[in-house]
Amino acid sequence: MENETILEVQGVKKTFRIGFSRTLVEAVKEVSFRVGRGDIFGFLGPNGAGKTTTMKMIMDLIRPTAGTIRVFGHSPGSLEARRQVGYMPEHPYFHDYLKPMELLDTFGRLFGLDRRERRRRSEILLDRVGLTHATNRALRRYSKGMLQRFGMASALIADPQLLLLDEPLSGLDPIGRKEMKDIIVDLKKAGKTVLFSSHILSDIELLCDNITMIHQGRLLYSGGIGEFLNRGKREVEINAVGVSDSLRAEFGDLVLRLDPMGDKLKLIAASEDVQTVLSMLIARNIRVESVVPRSETLEDLFVKLTAGGR
Repeated sequence: MENETILEVQGVKKTFRIGFSRTLVEAVKEVSFRVGRGDIFGFLGPNGAGKTTTMKMIMDLIRPTAGTIRVFGHSPGSLEARRQVGYMPEHPYFHDYLKPMELLDTFGRLFGLDRRERRRRSEILLDRVGLTHATNRALRRYSKGMLQRFGMASALIADPQLLLLDEPLSGLDPIGRKEMKDIIVDLKKAGKTVLFSSHILSDIELLCDNITMIHQGRLLYSGGIGEFLNRGKREVEINAVGVSDSLRAEFGDLVLRLDPMGDKLKLIAASEDVQTVLSMLIARNIRVESVVPRSETLEDLFVKLTAGGR
C-alpha cells in the first residue's frame, strides 16, 4: 500500500524581480511531487536549479507565486505544520558567541519544551552528531563541518516528523559524512521522513527511496529511484588475457569498448551480447579472468538528463 502523503507540492512556481531593471526571473516552474511518510526522499538538481527556493517555500520562508504546498495536510505557515518540521539550511548561521548547549536551549524554549527536557535532548543530540567534545566552545570557533553537525542537532531538537535538509553532507570529511548518513538512516528507522538535497549523488543513490530531479526550475523526474535507474544501459565488463589483434577485429559491434592493458584486455559489451562474446573467447582458449555486470549510476543518468535539458 502506498505511504501516506505528508508533503505535497503541486504546480508550484516562483518568480523574482532582480536588478535595477526589475527583470522577471522564473526560479521554479510548475514543480510537483509528493513525499510519503517514512521515506528518505532525494531532491536533485544542478546549482541554480531551484532546490533551495523550493525548500524555502515548503518552510514558508518565501511564498510561491502560484501552486499549492501542503504539509501534513496544512499550509506551510500554520502552527500545525511548523511544529512537525525540522529544517537545516544549506548555509546555517547561528549566534556564534553562544555555546551549543545555550543555543539548543533557546531553540527548545521556542518549541515549548521544559528545562529538564531541553537539557536531556540537547545532550543526546550533541553526542549523536559527534560534538560532545566541543560543548564548551563558542560556535564562532567551530569549523564548517562542525557547524553542519550542529545544524543537524538544531533541526532535531523538537523531535520533528519531517526533516528538510539542504545539502546536509556539505563541508564534512568522510567520517562526518558517514556519521550524517547513519543519522538519516536511523531517522527512517524511527519512522521519521527525510527530504534532503545533495550534490553527492552516490549518497542519494545509496540512501533514498524516491527522488525528484529539477533543472532550470523545471521538473525532470519524480518517482522511485529504482525505476529511474532501470532506465540506464546495462553492460558487462569482461577481463581476458591473451586476446590477439585478429580476434579483436572480429568482435565488431558486439563490443562497445576495448581497453588493452599489456597482455590483458578489458571488453565492455551490452548485456544481450555477452554470451556471444564469451563463446568467441572460450572457443579460442582465451582465459577469462572476470565477468562483471555494470549499469549506469545515478550520476551517469543525472548528467545525461540535465545535459539534454540545457
